[in-house]
Amino acid sequence: MEHLFSPYKIKGLELKNRIMMSPMCQYSVENKDGIATDWHYLHYVSRAIGGAGFIMIEMTDVEPDGRISDLDLGLWSDEQIPALARIVEVCHRYGAKVGIQIAHAGRKAEDAAVPVAPSAIPFDENYKTPRALSTDEVKELVEKFRKAVNRAVRAGFDVIEIHGAHGYLIHQFHSPLTNKRDDEYGKDLTKFGREIIEAAKAEMPEDMPLMMRISAKEYVEGGYGINESIEFAKEYQEAGVDIFDISSGGEGPIAAWGRPGTHAAYQVPLAREIKKALNVPVIAVGRLDDPTLANAVIGNEEADLVAVGRGMLRNPYWTLEASLKLRKETEVPKQYLDGFKR
Repeated sequence: MEHLFSPYKIKGLELKNRIMMSPMCQYSVENKDGIATDWHYLHYVSRAIGGAGFIMIEMTDVEPDGRISDLDLGLWSDEQIPALARIVEVCHRYGAKVGIQIAHAGRKAEDAAVPVAPSAIPFDENYKTPRALSTDEVKELVEKFRKAVNRAVRAGFDVIEIHGAHGYLIHQFHSPLTNKRDDEYGKDLTKFGREIIEAAKAEMPEDMPLMMRISAKEYVEGGYGINESIEFAKEYQEAGVDIFDISSGGEGPIAAWGRPGTHAAYQVPLAREIKKALNVPVIAVGRLDDPTLANAVIGNEEADLVAVGRGMLRNPYWTLEASLKLRKETEVPKQYLDGFKR
């Protein structure tokens, strides 16, 4: 039976366990130039030392106005490659594989003078009204995603993740709530996402997996649900996605009737449904900080990997402590052996 500390392989990616550090924005680029800092280096390398098999670098944007805030990471310039490459190289030294989440915030770009979006619909009354992208600008953004993926490959990442969730730009295009266009990108809601996937695959080695994070359910009136997300995920799978990272929400102010659960594992049923419908590997995420629960998600074959967010923010050594609780063998750094003796 598979468990949290079973190895996992997909294409050329081999992981020592099923634990992924979830991508979590640090808002720590003080120079506002998109270049990773010592904070990012320490943040990610400490989780590699702490035993995580797979680390996903936070949302990293394809252009300056695609950032949630000016304190976010970027990959719109070759100058941003070396600092990320340094993180990857040292995480590898401690046995972790590393991915990066490539993204554009769209209408949720808080520090952009005028955010861009599929349609001129603000997130809510506290956000700026975005400018609708022209058709040519949409095509230019596909090219910006392609170039960012190229830089990520050159930086040595093991995996690329395209961010199509949480109300950011790709999500805005495939949601009927936010895409009211009358051009080709409005008549075909997944066209933008598919073109980004195809552009990314063209820049990636053949044995490198492409992941995509999606929101499998929206929590506003008129929002889509699991049946609709299965359908658009099928299109993204056909375009080249190898594994889906299943989250939910983020598309708008949460309606009282549709508030997402706050209980443990509340998004796991969404991951399970997409895994079953598409026969595709999935990552489960969302309040899976209890190792026993995370282990059950793997053992019950509800997901192939488990992403831990808050738990790893609190404790860089979450993985090592999980191995103790579950009585599973894992490699402990020799410097820490005395602290993890059974």
